[in-house]
Amino acid sequence: MSQKNKTYVIIMFLLITAGILGGAYWWFIQKISENHRFFSSGMTIFPKNKVITSGSPLPPPPSPTDSGTFFFPTKIPPGILIRISSSTTMELLNQALKNGFEQQFPEAQIIVNTQKSDKSIELLLRGNVDIAAISRDLTNDEKSQGLTAILMAKDVIAIVIGAQNPFRHGLTQTQVVDIFQGKITNWSILGRSPGAIQVINHPSVSSTRQIFEQLILKRKDFGNTSDIITTTKEVTTSTTSILRALGTDGISYATYSQIGNQQIVRTVPIDDHTSEVSKYPYRQSLYYVYQKPSSEAVKTFLGYAVSPMGQQIINDTQ
Repeated sequence: MSQKNKTYVIIMFLLITAGILGGAYWWFIQKISENHRFFSSGMTIFPKNKVITSGSPLPPPPSPTDSGTFFFPTKIPPGILIRISSSTTMELLNQALKNGFEQQFPEAQIIVNTQKSDKSIELLLRGNVDIAAISRDLTNDEKSQGLTAILMAKDVIAIVIGAQNPFRHGLTQTQVVDIFQGKITNWSILGRSPGAIQVINHPSVSSTRQIFEQLILKRKDFGNTSDIITTTKEVTTSTTSILRALGTDGISYATYSQIGNQQIVRTVPIDDHTSEVSKYPYRQSLYYVYQKPSSEAVKTFLGYAVSPMGQQIINDTQ
């Protein structure tokens, strides 16, 4: 082969090699770019040592608001006074915690006044109370003024019927009100076979009943017809007795946590939404709100409220 041909072959070899290397480099840069777009497009990057697999539970969602850190009080300042302004929804819960706290710490005094949530927040901002007990989320403006909310309970009020009840439809919010006020008294009006609707109500001291009255009846009274009965059981056992008494014609209500493991009842969809979905209308969150930095009164009471003892008292009032 002549010298000229050898030079030509060498040049072609170098050009082909450069083309291959250039193509490989371009492919590599493109993959890096794609991966960068993938990881920066909103995907959650878990911290190191957090292995997430299909069989692992997802990390819990963040709290609705900053709950702070509180511990059960081993001792309290002598003669401590704790002032709480409460919405009516949390009145029974506050009274139960007050009784338990003062029994645990006889030297303490808790004063609870009932106000609307907005008024309770106003009193807290003025420094007239230590804690506001409210049944709504804090606004951004309230947070900007140093208020912090700790979630105490999240109530979903489910409308329930017996598992053997042949009613297989949903209800509207208007129909629910009419049933519990005695305006709709027969299942045939709702598209089921005829039969008197038996409403079984919670006792007057039940916080679940209080939330139902405020959230669903809009502070109006229950009906007083003969088909509306109120259980006389203690609060701690009333829900179970109600669920067992529903049979094929009964209807009542309960918090979702009260019926979560029950096999003897079914929940009724409201406005085409079941109680598990976010658009379900009968939802309410209950908060204790305090001003940062937290005072001794706040630390003492909330430490008791979030403890296992306080949480048991809250559960027993529902």
